[in-house]
Amino acid sequence: MKKIIFNILSVLFGLLLLNGGFAKFFHYMPEQKDLPPAMMADNAAFMEISWLMPLVAVAEILGGILIIIPKTRAFGAVVIFPVMVGVALTHITVAPGGLPMVAVIWAILLWIIFENWKKYLPMIR
Repeated sequence: MKKIIFNILSVLFGLLLLNGGFAKFFHYMPEQKDLPPAMMADNAAFMEISWLMPLVAVAEILGGILIIIPKTRAFGAVVIFPVMVGVALTHITVAPGGLPMVAVIWAILLWIIFENWKKYLPMIR
């Protein structure tokens, strides 16, 4: 049962990442109008760096695909980890209203890392 829940959450997490990445390229998600001013300023700053959002989008798409596939899930967690650090720091410093959702997503990511910890050992030896 635990493995089924783990696989379902991993696939949902991967789909969430795919959606986020594709939304950055194709702009099909409606823009939020009630963002805090600090968040709007951060978003404007991110848009000034022309390569940053496409890079994040590619990382989200690649990480999402890798996390959906069980054999590549450990590598997908490594790919998406820096993006998730940025998401967490943004919500901690600028938009704390999104922290509960970020905490759930981080819990799933940490579970993926924990379940694959043996695959990471060669990187630190």
